[in-house]
Amino acid sequence: MNTQHQYMGRSLQAGEVSRCSDHGPNLQQPVSLGTTIMAATFEGGVVLGADSRTSTGSYVANRVTNKITALSDRIYVCRSGSAADTQNISRYVEWFLDQHRMELGEEPDVLTAATLMQRLAYENKGMLQAGLIVAGWDEKRGGSVYAIPLGGTLVQVPFAIGGSGSAYITGLTDSLWRDGMDEDSCRGFVQKSVAHAMSRDASSGGCVRTVTITKTGAKRDFIPGDEVDKLLLKY
Repeated sequence: MNTQHQYMGRSLQAGEVSRCSDHGPNLQQPVSLGTTIMAATFEGGVVLGADSRTSTGSYVANRVTNKITALSDRIYVCRSGSAADTQNISRYVEWFLDQHRMELGEEPDVLTAATLMQRLAYENKGMLQAGLIVAGWDEKRGGSVYAIPLGGTLVQVPFAIGGSGSAYITGLTDSLWRDGMDEDSCRGFVQKSVAHAMSRDASSGGCVRTVTITKTGAKRDFIPGDEVDKLLLKY
């Protein structure tokens, strides 16, 4: 007895199913954070921002992914690349920082978290696909941002962009960036930049999430997808 399947309103024989699978999304591809991530410093802290689209090939696997992960109370990381790789690196570093806190009796520095991230990314660069931005606030340096692109380089910068959407906003961010911005201006800078990348990059989309970190802690903000276009006209 032949097994039949329905495809686009037509009955298919079993032998035809594999041939027609090319016309639909290939869900066997690795889950990727084709994405836009960003972080910037201001007087008194940092702002991290990201879109929320996660894809497997051309198929959108998750429209509301949270790509900004807490490593400690005042240190966060923006993740791009392979979702599985960046999630596991983040969990390792979060555990290391917990041990650091218990052994030394003090909060870890942002540089410590960034260095741990960089070592894991660099020493396993042949097996991982991870582009990361570590940012936060500590007593020694205040607000700071560290970029860890593919390959495991570690660079401290006043602001950083990453992911597939970053190619579309390089000129925009260079134009809008101002040293010594206040908190509201910096948040607007990040939100506007991420929104512009989402409007151009097919791998970025969904909503805009930001995390603002100061001496007092971290605060999350959320811009739903139907309000993202309004950010293009603000600031």
